[in-house]
Amino acid sequence: MDISHEWLVGFAKAFGLFYLIALSIGITAYAFWPSLGKRFDRAAKSILNDEDGPCR
Repeated sequence: MDISHEWLVGFAKAFGLFYLIALSIGITAYAFWPSLGKRFDRAAKSILNDEDGPCR
């Protein structure tokens, strides 16, 4: 089978599109997973509980 440049470019574009769609769905599912909510809330508030504060 002779692979031409046009075929390779078309395959790369199609595979890249589906790869990015699957990656986006996976990241979104991870971000909104119910059991991880406490971890994300704690991380968001941890910067506010910083004892050191900025240098004065």
